[in-house]
Amino acid sequence: MPIYEYQCESCGHQFDIIQKVSDDKLKICPKCNEPKLKKLVTAAGFKLKGTGWYETDFKTKEKKSSEKKLKT
Repeated sequence: MPIYEYQCESCGHQFDIIQKVSDDKLKICPKCNEPKLKKLVTAAGFKLKGTGWYETDFKTKEKKSSEKKLKT
C-alpha cells in the first residue's frame, strides 16, 4: 500500500499515512479536528536508473546466443 502525505491548511500539521489506492482522501485533521486536510504530492520511494531492468536482468543465455547467430 502506498504512503500518502497530508497537511492541514488550518493548523499546518503534516503527517504520513498508509492507505489503499481505493480509500477516500482524509478530510479531518487529527490534531485540530478541522476539515481542512490537503493531500500533498511527494516523490516516489524509488528511482529507475540505467538502460532498463529487463535488458540486464531477465534475458537468458539461450536468447543471447541465438541473437548472435541472427546478426552474423
